[in-house]
Amino acid sequence: MNAINLLARLLRIPHHVFSFAGTKDKRGITVQEVTAYRVPATKLYGLNKKLKNIKLSNFRYVKDALRLGDLSGNHFTIVIRNVEGNDSDIESAMTSLQNTGFINYYGMQRFGTTAIANFRIGRAILCSEWQEAIDLILKPRKGESEDMLAAREHWWQTRDPKTSLDLMKNAKAYSIEYMLLKGLNKNGNEDNIVKALSGIPKQTRLMYVHSYQSYIWNCMTSRRITEFGLKPVIGDLMQCKDANKKDDIIEVTEENINKCSIYDIVLPMPGFASIYPKNKVGEWYAEMLSKDGLDINNMSHSVKDYSLSGSYRKIVVQPEECTWNMYLYDEETVPLTLSDLDLLEGKSPAVSLPDGKLKALKVAFTLPTSCYATMAIREIMKQDTSKSHQCSLMKKNHQTEM
Repeated sequence: MNAINLLARLLRIPHHVFSFAGTKDKRGITVQEVTAYRVPATKLYGLNKKLKNIKLSNFRYVKDALRLGDLSGNHFTIVIRNVEGNDSDIESAMTSLQNTGFINYYGMQRFGTTAIANFRIGRAILCSEWQEAIDLILKPRKGESEDMLAAREHWWQTRDPKTSLDLMKNAKAYSIEYMLLKGLNKNGNEDNIVKALSGIPKQTRLMYVHSYQSYIWNCMTSRRITEFGLKPVIGDLMQCKDANKKDDIIEVTEENINKCSIYDIVLPMPGFASIYPKNKVGEWYAEMLSKDGLDINNMSHSVKDYSLSGSYRKIVVQPEECTWNMYLYDEETVPLTLSDLDLLEGKSPAVSLPDGKLKALKVAFTLPTSCYATMAIREIMKQDTSKSHQCSLMKKNHQTEM
């Protein structure tokens, strides 16, 4: 989203001119297609002179804009450095991932990387607690620039958007906080508070409510697997193809339970059109939503943008095109894989050193849309893959070397 907002600002056009099939992880070198409505390719190409760490290329004109969900999956290449396990354990872990798969949790990045989890903002929005949602977005937090922190603290003390904006002299004009304060300054009274929140791009606002749906799904999946294990049970929901080869959701019954496996079982994302399991799991959904102030039988919303129909997600998935290689190397920062840009520029691939002091595992696989590579990697590593934990491991490793 930051990349799109930056392009829009440089071109002096609205951010909604751009559309895409899905968002990418901030922590990675990523490639994706984006459509820009009636923006000449020459203008986009010209931005390469101004952009840092972003490259625009492969331009072509198409009839239709991309929409969220217009993709079948993502291919990942990931390097895990400073590997300490022996080769046989690594081989066993990778074979298990390839043959058995992993629990299809939403990754931690779905919930944000700051002290304020995105799902808390999403819950406030779905409950029409507008002021709560705004306060959570603007609440002071550690690790930001002095200008941003000063603006947040001033807002928290005064609730004055104009003077808070004045403190954001060096803050990014395309940041969520800046756009929200700008919307509050323009439409800040109680009657227009929903409109003020709309100063944030729609896809970002939907990210918050989708985060809440994902939080519920993760909780229900954990409880369902703890209670029933990795096997279908009567009352579950399974995904299959109908006569037109479209996905169809049906209930697992005594008659069909022997025709499905755990790889067919899905759980719903809460929504007004969602079907829920006809066993204990359905009751758990109702209980958890009720505790959060939501009615499982009335998930429509007075604001159309937040009226979500719901969807379904498999609880266990298997990666496709799964490959892995071991590398020995000496320099911690030496590149061990090539990006698409590296390949276009003709750079040579890394070579394993026979006497390398450090070991790395390079894995590649393809996952269905909305599946998280961090959850697959967690299955290999058997440890937390969050940014904070990985940073602590890096720090510990450096201290050991010293």
